[in-house]
Amino acid sequence: MIRSVFRYIRQRLPGREELSDPARLTRQSLALLRREYQGRPLLEKHADTNPIKQFETWFREATNVIKDDPNAMILSTVDQDNRPSSRTVLLKDFDETGFVFYTNYDSRKGRHIAANQYVSLIFYWPDLMRQVCIEGVAGKVPDSQSDAYFNSRPAGSRLSAAASPQSDVIESRGDLERKVKELEEKYPAVDKIPRPANWGGYKVSPHRIEFWQGRVNRLHDRLCYTRDRSGSSDESEWVRSRLAP
Repeated sequence: MIRSVFRYIRQRLPGREELSDPARLTRQSLALLRREYQGRPLLEKHADTNPIKQFETWFREATNVIKDDPNAMILSTVDQDNRPSSRTVLLKDFDETGFVFYTNYDSRKGRHIAANQYVSLIFYWPDLMRQVCIEGVAGKVPDSQSDAYFNSRPAGSRLSAAASPQSDVIESRGDLERKVKELEEKYPAVDKIPRPANWGGYKVSPHRIEFWQGRVNRLHDRLCYTRDRSGSSDESEWVRSRLAP
């Protein structure tokens, strides 16, 4: 797409100074980068009244279409000074009570959650022209659940989790690799690698879930489900509304 936009600019704007400057040409092309969304309609009569079941349907369809990382989601947190930050994490489980991911509790995201438990998640599946936006409260999962997931990971991933002081400044990559090597020698048996006490899962208990479906002429479909922030999983508490695009 970028190349076709460049060709369009060169054809329509011959002699312009920015044509000889790749950086300026890239910036000029941004306004012309667009596509027509032609997703399937998201109508109330087709959508489940329970947003978790609706998410399950969309997630299943995403896994059938998206080749790599359909479970990737943007996690946004806020620190003690109300400054936001975002990063990509992987969804590892979900049910009626929430959405689970795993990380180092002492990482930047972990410190933010300790200061402010309100977070947001965004799934973006461009091939399906869909987004799911989730807002809720993050809390640690039970140790037994973190243990079970940690023990299901490949040995290399376990060693890396144990060796990495996630988000901290480190001397060099070589220093980190040496720590992994030391742990590898210390725990030659895969099933003996212990889960670090500061590593585990968070579950985001949602109070708002929005489903966004791209449609023709930017007249998108947006269905929003909200409930009381207490985090109850009672299906009857969800209220569904249609939002203007």
